[in-house]
This record gives sequence, C-alpha cells and structure tokens, in this order.
Amino acid sequence: MTALLRYQADLLLRSQRWLPPVILYVAFLGIGVQSGQPVLDSLGYTAVGVLPVAAWLVRICVTGEPDAARACVAAARGPARAHLACLLTALLAAVALGVLATLVVTLISDPASNGHQVHVPRLRAGAAGLPATLTCALLGAAVGALTNRPLLHATGRAVPAMLLGALLAAVLTGSPAQAAVNGLVTGSQTGRAPLPLLPLAGAVLLTAAAFAVAARLTDRRTL
Repeated sequence: MTALLRYQADLLLRSQRWLPPVILYVAFLGIGVQSGQPVLDSLGYTAVGVLPVAAWLVRICVTGEPDAARACVAAARGPARAHLACLLTALLAAVALGVLATLVVTLISDPASNGHQVHVPRLRAGAAGLPATLTCALLGAAVGALTNRPLLHATGRAVPAMLLGALLAAVLTGSPAQAAVNGLVTGSQTGRAPLPLLPLAGAVLLTAAAFAVAARLTDRRTL
C-alpha cells in the first residue's frame, strides 16, 4: 500500500489539479479569518472550509489517472487496493492542508473568547481545533468517496451530488462535522475549548465505511 500511496501522491502533485481547491481554501481563509479575531471562531471557520476541499481532492485523485494506467495498477495490485490508495491520498492531502491552516490560524488569532472577555490558551484552542479539522477532512473524503467513481461516473451527476453532500455534511444536525464546528463556536462564547473527540470518532467510522463501500464496488465492477 505504501508504494501505491507514493504513486498516487506523485500523480496528484504532478497533475497540478490540486491547485484550484488549495487556492480556493486559501482565499476562503483570507476572507473569513483575520488576525486578532477570537481563536475558536476562526478555528471553526478553518475546519468547515476543509470539508469541500477534501471532497474535491478525492474527485481529483479518483479521476486523474489515465484509464490505461489505472487498469495496469488494478491488475498488478487489485482494483480495490488501487482505489483505496486514491482515497487515502486525497484524505492525507486534505489533512495536511487542514493541519497547516489550523496551526497558522491558532498563531495569528486572538487567544480570547467572542467579545474578548475570557482568555483562551492557544495550546488548548489548537488542541480543540485540530480534531475539528480532522473531522471535517474525514467527512469531506467520505462524501467524495460516495459521490464519484465507482458509484457515480458522469460528471453531471457526480459534481452536483458531491457539492450537495459536502453542504449537508457541514450543516446537517447530527453530522460529526457540524457538531465539531458548533462546539468551537459555542465554546468561543464561553471561553471554553471543548475537545470534539466524539465527532472525530464518528467521522472515522463513517469514512471507513464509505471507503470500504467504494473499494468493494470497485472490486466487484472490475470482475
């Protein structure tokens, strides 16, 4: 699997198709996050922004490989493993981007509650923001896995489904991403930085299930 991950990461970097989602995310943060804003509010904004980026990166990874090369890799390593490598590469890229953004935002934001009345230690705020970012990255990757090949092939269906899925994952009550981000926003009002470990655990389970479904369908449809 390590060799497959290196291969997919090389494809992703060389294609430069990662530039649009990364640039969009940076612009999103540039508009919504300013130096001196309450740290927990800014971290919530940072976390939710990585969700559609993760879904987009999944689409890039599962559609960027030429069909002939994909067939060769599938024949050599198995279609399920090859597809899983695409999904994991996208997830790792989204996590790396989100972690970097979380660190930067934690450093430039004001370590205080909303209203700047209660001090919020940066370390505690970062420790709360990081799981929220991971939760959103995981949910975004799950959305991408379920709205692209092998489940949906046509761009006209896959892209709208992916965008809708990302939106619902971010705002729907009961979604781990919504719970994690809402915890940060609520914590900013009181000055408490809750650790969203339960939403993170839920996101891990949902993403593992989505990846398993996508890999299984890839294997069956290749037979």
